[in-house]
Amino acid sequence: MKKQELLAPAGDIEAGYAALFYGADAVYLGLAKFSARATATNFDETALDEFTAYAHSLQRKVYVAINTVLQESELEDLIASLDICTRCRVDGLIIQDLGVARVVKKQYPWLEMHASTQMAIHNKEGALFLQKLGFKRVVLARELTLAEIKEISAIDGLETEAFIHGALCYSYSGICQFSAIEYGRSANRGKCLYPCRAKFLCNGQASHLFSMKDMALQEDVLKMPVDSLKIEGRKKSALYVAAVTDYYRQILDGKGADENRAEHIKQIFSRPWCKFHFAGKDKQIIDRNFVGHRGLEIGKVANISRNRLIFKTKHQIARFDGLQIDAAGDEKPFGFSVQQLYVNNKSCFEASAGETVVIDLPPEHPHLKIGDKIYLASSSAVKGAYHYAKPKPKLYRNTNDIDVKVIVTENAITATCGTYSASVSGNFSPTEQPQKSVDAIQKAFAKTGDTNFNLRKLDIENTANLFTPASILNELRRELYSQIKIEQPSGKLPPIKTRQNSVETPQFKIKVDNLNYLNLLDLNKFAEIIFLLEPNSDIAALQKLPKNKIRIALPTICRKPALYADVVDKLLNMGYKKWEVANYWGLEILPLEQLDINFDSSLYIMNTQAIAMAEEIGASEVCLSLEDIKTNICNLIEKSSIKTSLIIYQDIPLFTSVGCIRNNNCRECPRQPKWFNLEQDGHQYKALSKNCQMMVFDDKPYCIAEDAADLKPNYFRMDFLYKEYAPQEVAEIVNKLLKNKNVTYCISGNFMKNNI
Repeated sequence: MKKQELLAPAGDIEAGYAALFYGADAVYLGLAKFSARATATNFDETALDEFTAYAHSLQRKVYVAINTVLQESELEDLIASLDICTRCRVDGLIIQDLGVARVVKKQYPWLEMHASTQMAIHNKEGALFLQKLGFKRVVLARELTLAEIKEISAIDGLETEAFIHGALCYSYSGICQFSAIEYGRSANRGKCLYPCRAKFLCNGQASHLFSMKDMALQEDVLKMPVDSLKIEGRKKSALYVAAVTDYYRQILDGKGADENRAEHIKQIFSRPWCKFHFAGKDKQIIDRNFVGHRGLEIGKVANISRNRLIFKTKHQIARFDGLQIDAAGDEKPFGFSVQQLYVNNKSCFEASAGETVVIDLPPEHPHLKIGDKIYLASSSAVKGAYHYAKPKPKLYRNTNDIDVKVIVTENAITATCGTYSASVSGNFSPTEQPQKSVDAIQKAFAKTGDTNFNLRKLDIENTANLFTPASILNELRRELYSQIKIEQPSGKLPPIKTRQNSVETPQFKIKVDNLNYLNLLDLNKFAEIIFLLEPNSDIAALQKLPKNKIRIALPTICRKPALYADVVDKLLNMGYKKWEVANYWGLEILPLEQLDINFDSSLYIMNTQAIAMAEEIGASEVCLSLEDIKTNICNLIEKSSIKTSLIIYQDIPLFTSVGCIRNNNCRECPRQPKWFNLEQDGHQYKALSKNCQMMVFDDKPYCIAEDAADLKPNYFRMDFLYKEYAPQEVAEIVNKLLKNKNVTYCISGNFMKNNI
């Protein structure tokens, strides 16, 4: 097996230098725009150029994350970012948006494409399709088991990358819409507010139902068959990046999982560790009681006496270290800095493991109980343990090779580089030491100074062995080098088709997962009926409906596409030609050239380049993103070369997760659908546990029928999915929507906002 790449994060150049010093084979980072970690420091062009030049001098790689979805107005700025990546010679781009992929593929083919985990690739079929689309590497969904990772990694010619350490999202990455719909801050645009970390009330009990522990595969990384092992943490400090990179470098180099190094990581930043679903389904992945950094557990409260904490420490501690204690009833552990430390009634600067210590508590400390866990959350010793070397500022930069020719005659010295030329006149006499003239010319033109040139070849023509003064040579070099302009390859937006026909009156579509919802409806009012397929769907009932109006929809998440093989084949053989895909795996299992394909909203179509890519893949229609704003949607409708549909009613899945919140173990689970009523800061939510998958919804549906009434997509779409409806209720809601009226209680997401 070839050497695996250890890939480390860098939110700024210091973290990047720390990663390289402690053994990262590659570093991934973001620019000022289009990074899924928009609040990280990120890199400007100067920093990126300096860092890539330094990394390449060490034979390491640098990848840039352009892994958000873009609105139409941002496409020109995308070109500027891609030009920066070209000039700085990055080794690859991490991409989510189909529009970005199209621009790169057509205009920047020298830039290698990696499919971001935001594309939610969670099965072999999805990976195969993106490989055909031109992606060299796929970053796998974190939720996968080792067996699933092995299956995808066996694809010939496709590189795979998987996370091994760091923060986990409750929802599948790229599928989460909670922050966007509820707060107007889209995770798919790098602005997530992390609502999964909040406390929710369920059955009268408040807890952090969705707050994930951190992933830490430790020595299990040696079982990973992927090409690249990825550490999460572009918002973490250089110290954290150094410690985690060093820890896994030791493991990969055969030196084992060093416990001291693991303890260092926990003291710098760490939630409780888990291995997620690496070895199969695991319910112990959520930290319900506390949120945020915990630290290294070093003991339990033995006593509280006269405002002093007494416990036996399992680890060395010192004055000015930071401690945290799990105080029952508090959302976060109680933290404070050690100001006074006593051992055997004597004040001391530090205490060793195994000693009983007495520590002064701050006056504002909460109620603490005997047995409460104590953590070392910050250690002065660890802070000073990860020194790293870095180059002097501006020492490294990406250079361009140039070839220069110098011709010396009695009356002039001329220097040329391609079509550029400079000359200095004078009277030049023979010299008795011709080698000194050669040396002087070489020395002068080797000085590239603040330019980005590298003198690759120097030809000297001095047949008369004439003397060449250094001052004249330096003047000649400066004049020549000031003229030279290196044309860097750059791109532009590839052309798109324009809209072929206008729409006078949009038609309506309805999407259901239960055909009984249609019982009281006049189906003549709908151009299409979209049916969300399940492996055990009742095809016989489907046949009672007019086939020309039926579109079959595949689900967004499908861990076992083989379960759909039989029912999909049956429907294809029965002549169902209209299909809808919500994730890339669907595009792999369907014969696209034979079908009418629609892209669902979960593929986040927010710009015309993405629409053009969808059309080139084979789509005849796109459903515009639920996260988008009206002005951008209007722009896309006017420009789209293929049909557009706009969802005006849906119970939006805010989270889609494998993190089950049922209070049982998997063996005891009845596996029947179960609903939970949730509350957070007075806002009501509902959660559905079904088929080992959790979905969380706002208690109120998304509805924009009135606000969207002046738009003219080809279709307005209303969805009745996931939640349970009575046919009469569906009929009443449909009647309002057909008249462009909203339901009484609803949310509108970002539709009427100015930006997201």
